[in-house]
Amino acid sequence: MKHESVVVLGLPESGKTTFLAALWHQMKAGKVASKLSLVKLKAVESEHLQAIEALWVKAKKQDRTFHSKNRTAVMTLRTADGKDFDLAFPDIAGEAFGGIWEDRACSEEVIRALTASGVMLFVHSSEYNAPNWIADFSKLNAKTGGSFKVGEPVPWKPRLAPTQVQLVDLLRCLQEEPLHVGPRKLAVVLSAWDQASDEGRSPADYLEAHMPLLHQYLTHGLDEAWQFRVYGVSAQGGDYDNLGDETSAEAKRLQALRVPSHRIQVVHGDASSHDLSEPLVWLLEGIA
Repeated sequence: MKHESVVVLGLPESGKTTFLAALWHQMKAGKVASKLSLVKLKAVESEHLQAIEALWVKAKKQDRTFHSKNRTAVMTLRTADGKDFDLAFPDIAGEAFGGIWEDRACSEEVIRALTASGVMLFVHSSEYNAPNWIADFSKLNAKTGGSFKVGEPVPWKPRLAPTQVQLVDLLRCLQEEPLHVGPRKLAVVLSAWDQASDEGRSPADYLEAHMPLLHQYLTHGLDEAWQFRVYGVSAQGGDYDNLGDETSAEAKRLQALRVPSHRIQVVHGDASSHDLSEPLVWLLEGIA
């Protein structure tokens, strides 16, 4: 049996864990057409996946304190033509990737995960740090967590850099030692796509309009042997409640769906489906 791995990248709260929770539910429930099916899961990962799935089904936001530890889910999946393979899916805290940008360092565990040939880069479609004008005094003041006066130096930390700047640097690091492993396939996942789809753009066009630096790097900065696609993914289908909050009308609407996987939307180009395995299948094409 072949062993394939996909590394999942993204800054904190970019949608990685929600995607994994929804993927696990979809693979386990088998209620929607999918290009992959679940054969088994390593028992050691069961508790973690059951916990995040339970929150997803209840339309509750994931508990960030629960996910401070890096974990790797290993699922045995089956392709449409009946061939089985093991897929390692690391659920690495977003702070680990932020540390690469801020501290220029990461752990051996993260380095091992980052050598996968398939890369999923998660970018929240609406909640990201956009470039600010210097004149935007009040917003800059709020982000730095303090007050300052005109003419005084403004305190700055690397994590305040625009999201697309941090992600471009992360992609650049993947093409240099010790993370360089040759050509890769990259699936850029615009999470919370339900909050962006009203613009009527394709995911690729949305990325170009809202994060032009990242889009430019993807089209002209990546090694020419790399391949990439941009997906719009709504793994939730709407707004989830915070833990401890009363159930909102939106959460009740989502809970009322007879097939929870119908909350999910995956968009590439003009095509749309409920199948979260689509970006994975594209990343892993050629395994059979």
